[in-house]
Amino acid sequence: MTPRLPSHYEVLGVSITASLKEIKAAYRRAAREHHPDHGGDPEEFHRVTLAYEVLSDPQRRKAYDSSYFAASPQRGPTGASWSPGTGGTDDGGAHPPSSARAGEWSPGETFSAQRRSPRPQRNQAGEPAVYEPPFAEGAVPLIPRDLAARREHGEPRRRGIFGAAARIEREQRTAALIRKFVLAEIPSARLLNGLRSPDGSTYIAHAVLAGYRLALVDSMLVPVGNYAWNGEQLLHGGRGATPPLLGGQVRMFQELFPELNVQGFVLVQTPDPGLHQPVIDVHRNVTGGIEPLNASKFTRELKFFLASGPQPNVVFLPAFARLLTGLHA
Repeated sequence: MTPRLPSHYEVLGVSITASLKEIKAAYRRAAREHHPDHGGDPEEFHRVTLAYEVLSDPQRRKAYDSSYFAASPQRGPTGASWSPGTGGTDDGGAHPPSSARAGEWSPGETFSAQRRSPRPQRNQAGEPAVYEPPFAEGAVPLIPRDLAARREHGEPRRRGIFGAAARIEREQRTAALIRKFVLAEIPSARLLNGLRSPDGSTYIAHAVLAGYRLALVDSMLVPVGNYAWNGEQLLHGGRGATPPLLGGQVRMFQELFPELNVQGFVLVQTPDPGLHQPVIDVHRNVTGGIEPLNASKFTRELKFFLASGPQPNVVFLPAFARLLTGLHA
């Protein structure tokens, strides 16, 4: 497995919230330590220089952050650049627990497959959150402790003029459900509202990180009633409604975060705030795809997905830091 190379922030030993002054000071320290004229490693000095070139330039730093650290990658001893999907973990040396690597999950495994063969284990999801890697005295963490302790980050993005109020209301209702039924029961869960897509042209309404699992969430609004899901559309009264297409986003995030298991969830809302509306029947021959869920099933499935992963009580700081940089300003 190809070792994961550190991010520019890790190379300089600064937080993702570091100011330009802090970055310059960290660069001077690291350059003195690793300069070849002082007996340092030339490859490490190259990493320090590249990190400073990117993070000291506001435009390059913004592009690096919004790409979830995939732009301007560091390079290994052979000169080959690291990119998402080449293996390793994005944790500066920490890995998911050995039980996870031994086959408890894999990034390509589908949620439905996991549901068919659950493993008996004690429920860790309700335990107090622990940070990985842990905060250490004297070390500068990727995320300041107070920021890492916050359960919710970001807010619905105001995009466009027409329909913006309806979208924001829908996203606020979705966030409220996640807050009430997931954050309240899984202390490690972190909700991020309003992420840039890795492709730079689209928008992910919500993401929930808990342990080594990441859920991408979007929503839609339909009239009250009974619906049928045929794998592509929600059918009602001879008409069909196409849910948000999250599949491509899930694939992109899975490539960017190979150390996580990434899944998509679509919440179907109605003007009725009840959890069991609308009623959605699924055609027998439907396989695969992201099934649209009413609020009751959505909260149940989302909570199960996050809570049943390896070490669900962990706040995985390297992945969390990258997601925070992807928030819309």
